[in-house]
Amino acid sequence: MKIATLGLALMLAAAAAGTAHAQSTSTASVQAYPNKPIRYVVGLAAGGPTDVLARIFAAKLSEVLGQPIIVENRVGAGGSIAADIVAKANPDGYTLFNAGNTLAINSVLRKNLPYDAVRDFAPVALLMTVPNVLIVHPSVPAKSVAELVAYARANPGKINYGSSGVGASPHLSMELLKSMTGIDLVHVPYKGSAPAMVDLLGGQIRAMFDNLPGQIANIRSGKVRALGVSSAQRNVHVPDVPTIMESGVPGFEVVVWYGMWAPAGVPKAIVAKLNAAAVQVMNMPDVRQRVAELGTDPAPSTPAHLGAMLKSELEKWSKVVKDAGIPTE
Repeated sequence: MKIATLGLALMLAAAAAGTAHAQSTSTASVQAYPNKPIRYVVGLAAGGPTDVLARIFAAKLSEVLGQPIIVENRVGAGGSIAADIVAKANPDGYTLFNAGNTLAINSVLRKNLPYDAVRDFAPVALLMTVPNVLIVHPSVPAKSVAELVAYARANPGKINYGSSGVGASPHLSMELLKSMTGIDLVHVPYKGSAPAMVDLLGGQIRAMFDNLPGQIANIRSGKVRALGVSSAQRNVHVPDVPTIMESGVPGFEVVVWYGMWAPAGVPKAIVAKLNAAAVQVMNMPDVRQRVAELGTDPAPSTPAHLGAMLKSELEKWSKVVKDAGIPTE
């Protein structure tokens, strides 16, 4: 009995020592973070607007954290391939993810994703936002959102609009406007905004939403008429263009947003360190100026804000997709 009791005591002592050592090692690892390069996964091709913004951010984040940040483009399935890679990565803070609207929209449109957007990612920080803008061909007899709504109501099903593709933010922006105003427009999807713009400029389609940065030059030259921006506030690049919310559609708000995420399970202390670094980067005057030149609004936030934003977007786009009868995969 005494031998057995002594043996049990030794086993418990060893287990306690092992646990204490593991906790000590884990704490030391968190305190030393980061002590090696970090990969920053982007779900879109190199050279595009999202990639450019991600690289601007990553370069400065590297300076703040004192470690290389390696941008890794993993293209495919609208960003879902990149998301899956990050969701399955070791939750040690050395694999991060640049993602925004697509994280929510893919979850609404694709029912068999190998990850869960809420469960499998830890929000770190919202970084920046971009408004969409509602534009029409100059021949359209509408100079405001209210006039376009009235014109569409007088011509139900006779006005077509283009988008960069089914389920993309510009498409869903118009479907949200349709549902909030009761107008009937015909959707013409394209493979990207460039071919859609060719047909809009040629008058083959009459209207479309698009990311504001790509349309600033066309708006200023008069090639298209801007009726409203989708954000809650007017944009400094087109200050004379009202928001859609102030143009008679209260509650209408859509922004393309970009945030930084980590795999679920990353220690809270690492998330806090990354959030502080991300906020510091996005508040740097040179970073704010550079992203503003690209038509993007810096919007650093807390992890909780980013997490709440994702849940809000999932709810919003689920309703829009259902109301519009957009097929899901």
